[in-house]
Amino acid sequence: MELYKENQLKIYNSLSKSKEDFKPITEGYVGMYVCGPTVYSNAHLGNVRTFMFFDVVYRYLLHLGYKVRYVRNITDAGHLENDADEGEDRIAKKARLEEIEPMEVVQRYTVDFHNVLKNYNFLPPSIEPTATGHIVEQIEMIKEIIDKGFAYEVNGSVYFDVLAYNESNHYGILSGRKVEDLIHNTRALDGQSDKKNPQDFALWKKAEERHIMRWPSPWSDGFPGWHLECSVMSTKYLGESFDIHGGGMDLKFPHHECEIAQSQTCSGVKPVNYWMHTNMLLLNSQKMAKSTGNFILPNEILSGKNNILPKAFSASVVRFFNMQANYRSILDFSGEALEASEKGHSKLMEAINFLDKIEAGKESTFDVQKWKKDCYAAMNDDFNTPILIAHLFEGVKLINQIKEKNASLTPEDLSAFKKTLNSFVFDILGLMNEATQDSSDKINGVVELLIKLRKEARENKDWALSDQIRDELIELGIQLKDGKEGTTFSVN
Repeated sequence: MELYKENQLKIYNSLSKSKEDFKPITEGYVGMYVCGPTVYSNAHLGNVRTFMFFDVVYRYLLHLGYKVRYVRNITDAGHLENDADEGEDRIAKKARLEEIEPMEVVQRYTVDFHNVLKNYNFLPPSIEPTATGHIVEQIEMIKEIIDKGFAYEVNGSVYFDVLAYNESNHYGILSGRKVEDLIHNTRALDGQSDKKNPQDFALWKKAEERHIMRWPSPWSDGFPGWHLECSVMSTKYLGESFDIHGGGMDLKFPHHECEIAQSQTCSGVKPVNYWMHTNMLLLNSQKMAKSTGNFILPNEILSGKNNILPKAFSASVVRFFNMQANYRSILDFSGEALEASEKGHSKLMEAINFLDKIEAGKESTFDVQKWKKDCYAAMNDDFNTPILIAHLFEGVKLINQIKEKNASLTPEDLSAFKKTLNSFVFDILGLMNEATQDSSDKINGVVELLIKLRKEARENKDWALSDQIRDELIELGIQLKDGKEGTTFSVN
């Protein structure tokens, strides 16, 4: 039986502002969409916190036995400098300043984003679509919205008519905002804008002469609005209604609010059942943002090349740090906090490394089944990783007691304990055992050195030494393979 059938997951839904039982649209299947990066610069750690949490969500859903289609987009066009449909496209501006092609900017920072996620042990999404790869679909959705009477074209640009939509729907249903308040709190249009109302947002923008990124459309040579791509790609790959939509809380308004309006206009149904939003990451008690210069890049943490932290920290320690706070809570990042997390992480890994040395006893002095249920209960309660970690350290305490001969587990309980602990630490939280990795790296280094010595022996026609190195490695379970590109090895 799949684990999801015996675990009732509850999710805090930003739409209802309450925890709800998770019931996917199709039993056994989950469709999840998460807003990805705009690739005009390096993703800072605050951005990565959101992706890291949804990596854990993805991992847990897979662990429960769901078949998950996880879609996370790449915004490579259409994201202007502010949310008022003004300013330059962020990617085009970067390209202009550096005097390179926009797609060079996109490629550079997409590669960097993927490298960061690889270093931090992320699972890749099922699909990673791009905005520029779906221009045709975006134009078709705009046509449909116009036909439904909720958009208008002015001077080559197309805008979504928020007031018209709000007559029969609720614009603000996710963020809790009312159009009346939005009207009251916004300045009157200055006469230079094509919009009917300040609240309207762009579906298509006519490109100015200097604008590099442009595509032909029925209205003008231009580019799609930022909000449109997510409506198009989520519905294309997950359907008109799907299970989970995630992102940072800064996207709740206007981005996700606009997504709902666009998608619901076209389909006539609620597009998403569960909206999930992560809170922000602070740096030394201040908001992490590139605009203020108060940020740190994920790879700067690994290298130690920064002016913020006292030393380098491993990716697994950073993951562990992130999971020690609820995803809906503000988290303050600092050198002191990371050092504390490093100590906790080391205790956890030291205990796990001792697991294989534990011998089963005749009786169990620890209720493994209750502990296991508590671990699942924590994750089932809106992915409560801090509570899960507290339960994992109950397991650490048990291991230390066994080490001191003050506790024992029967063979059956010991097997269940090992399996559960490893599943939650490595498969679900995505932590890494650096001690094991370091040993593996050292072994690889020793084998490469022996391959080098064997090569030198063969060049000197010392066949006896060459064969001795090969044969003794075979006895250790390491098979050498000579080829045109050199010698490789495999561990049997």
